[in-house]
Amino acid sequence: MDIKEIQNLIKFVAKSGASEVKLEMDDIKITIKTGPDPENAAVHYAPVNTHIPQATAAQVGDLKPMADISTPAITAATENSKYITIKSPIIGTFYRKPSPDKPLFVEVGQTIAEGDVLCIIEAMKLFNEIESEVSGKVVKILVDDSSPVEFDQPLFLIDPS
Repeated sequence: MDIKEIQNLIKFVAKSGASEVKLEMDDIKITIKTGPDPENAAVHYAPVNTHIPQATAAQVGDLKPMADISTPAITAATENSKYITIKSPIIGTFYRKPSPDKPLFVEVGQTIAEGDVLCIIEAMKLFNEIESEVSGKVVKILVDDSSPVEFDQPLFLIDPS
């Protein structure tokens, strides 16, 4: 397990809200403890096998404190709280236009009305039009054209004001 994987694990634990996570693999043991204050988080890394390369001081110095990791996520959530998120009602492939030679359904900055078609999601060779549930302005499109989407995955941010 390298430093990047450990950093990703720390991020995941911070977002999950768990107070303690222990991970034991064949060659290492990792314990991540968090408290009510993210700055008091602790990570214990204990290699089990001495043949595993140890992290250098430079690599350990690259680890960021928990507060620095979670700050951008909190800031983004605060900025996006005034927007309405349109989510995928089904699993499938996301398309921004009805066919390759047709124009896009919506673009960023475009004003939409309730019932306007925002995209199409193809599921099992059926093309399902996804309509807006609100009126407003398209602030952000969160999925690339022709990308797979999951159920309840955010697709669009709409400013209702």
